[in-house]
Amino acid sequence: MNNSDLKPRALGVLRRFYGYNSFYPLQFEAIQCVMQGNDAVILMPTGGGKSLCFQIPALLSDGCAIIISPLLALMKDQVDALQAMGIPAASVNSAQSDSFNRQVIEQVYAGRIKLLYISPERLLTEIEQWSGEMKISLFAIDEAHCISQWGHDFRPEYTQLATLRQRFPSVPIMALTATADRLTRDDISRQLGIPNARLFMTSFDRPNIRLNVVSNISSTDKMKMITRFITAHRGESGIIYCLRRTDTEKMATRLRSLGFNAAAFHAGMPVAEKEQVQTAFLNDDLPIVCATIAFGMGINKSNVRWVIHSNMPKSIECYYQEIGRAGRDGMPAEALMFYSFGDVITLKSLAQDSGQEAVNMNKLRRMQQYAESNVCRRRTLLSYFNEHIDHDCGNCDVCLNPPERFDATTLCQMALSAIVRTNQREGVTAIIDILRGSGKTDIIAKGYDKLRTYGVGRDLSFATWNAYLLQMLQMGIIDVAYDDYNHLHVTPFGWEVLKGLKQVMLSKFSYTQRAATTKEKQTKQSSLDEMPPADKGLFERLKETRLAIARAQHVPPYIVFSDRVLDVIARNLPTTREEFASLYGIGEKKTEMYWLQFTATVRDYLATHPRG
Repeated sequence: MNNSDLKPRALGVLRRFYGYNSFYPLQFEAIQCVMQGNDAVILMPTGGGKSLCFQIPALLSDGCAIIISPLLALMKDQVDALQAMGIPAASVNSAQSDSFNRQVIEQVYAGRIKLLYISPERLLTEIEQWSGEMKISLFAIDEAHCISQWGHDFRPEYTQLATLRQRFPSVPIMALTATADRLTRDDISRQLGIPNARLFMTSFDRPNIRLNVVSNISSTDKMKMITRFITAHRGESGIIYCLRRTDTEKMATRLRSLGFNAAAFHAGMPVAEKEQVQTAFLNDDLPIVCATIAFGMGINKSNVRWVIHSNMPKSIECYYQEIGRAGRDGMPAEALMFYSFGDVITLKSLAQDSGQEAVNMNKLRRMQQYAESNVCRRRTLLSYFNEHIDHDCGNCDVCLNPPERFDATTLCQMALSAIVRTNQREGVTAIIDILRGSGKTDIIAKGYDKLRTYGVGRDLSFATWNAYLLQMLQMGIIDVAYDDYNHLHVTPFGWEVLKGLKQVMLSKFSYTQRAATTKEKQTKQSSLDEMPPADKGLFERLKETRLAIARAQHVPPYIVFSDRVLDVIARNLPTTREEFASLYGIGEKKTEMYWLQFTATVRDYLATHPRG
């Protein structure tokens, strides 16, 4: 196929199967690259259209594209979505019988399958049995960061994929990921033996996701804030990430006691129970999952509207990937992260035991800098991926509520004095207890109630002192001796502050103001294009129609249509097949299957809500 024919043919496939009229930036260039027989590394954000980069070439080429994917759930999800659009796709995996898997391979030989999904382990076993008669159009390696030991989710079995280039020297290889820093990107090409692969990297920005961070509040206040947040998002799907398995169970139990439909998910649960939770979540029967990072990698659910991190993640890559599970349809979504001294201490310990201490400690420091940032969070986040923007985003807590700064020299001197008068032998909690004049037994037993600094800061809450100590740590006024029971130490700069030689300006602490987590502040992102917001009543009716169809077909609702497509229907009010077929995200197969039900819903709604 020559280049002049490729673009119109690719656009024709895009419109026919996916219902889109144009490509996202760099999608067509990546398609053109592999169609010319070249290798490619694709870095695009979650929801940024990575899959189209190999799906379109697969449909335009002779033979079958082999898609290497790490999780069964991810394979099933993508195969279901492709089949729903009329695209011949299948998978070979251990959850299917041997006879069924053989039938799939026979269909590949017969040319009836265009995309075959398979795990790396299974692929390396299967290709030993494949004959030269199987025509392979390309290899696409999804979640390619798994191949690199520098990545955040290294999987040893991925490293064996280097054999693909040796066995199939003329078949193009495409590696795809949403999260990889420069070190990981270079390692992906090296590990796969594709040093000349072209890099296609689009913006990492996900402007539809609102970013919020809340620092150093008590567990009681955290739970109250989570409850308010979920209440504001009632009826929407969301994920709460916790650091430990036991934390997920406690969180789910607590939420259920408050009347929310929530369940835990972690690697220690029985397989059947995990599958039950994941299926319920996908099918919109379970709105809230409390999970460790074991959950979500295999989730392509496009209508997750929010993600909460109950604890700070270990790296920006992890954080970016996890918040990226919200708003994949491009509609407004929200990310809320809680951050504390305790998180830092726990994660430092994990990094020290990881076998790659230097790298992981550096990643943790960058994550901590993001959490403590008093400048636009999106700029801080994007800078990690070497992407710089020259304006604030207007859609994070810092932009929406710029911090008020004040002269905190005297306040810092109080804290420094308390640290010095305890001979720098106490941690954060004890220092705050001394400043607030606590009557705790251990404080009195050590004679700290006799110190001149005892009670000098009782007018500030524990959370407020915690926040200011965190800023002092960030500014280099104090340090935490992680190798000495986490005692606080005064730095040389801190001694200058204590002696009155340096002035300190801190950001005024008020977590209730900084946490822009309610619907009231979402007016800026109520619409992602220039059309007026969709009629909410009609949108809810369309969701009911979608749910009924999904249950009848035994597929997740987002497989039928994403929230974005329902929003487009609600805005455009199609009442005929032709009007329905012309809309964004609606291809030929879905027009044929669903136009009657959805246009009937629109007509019924207009009958009782006529437009002027």
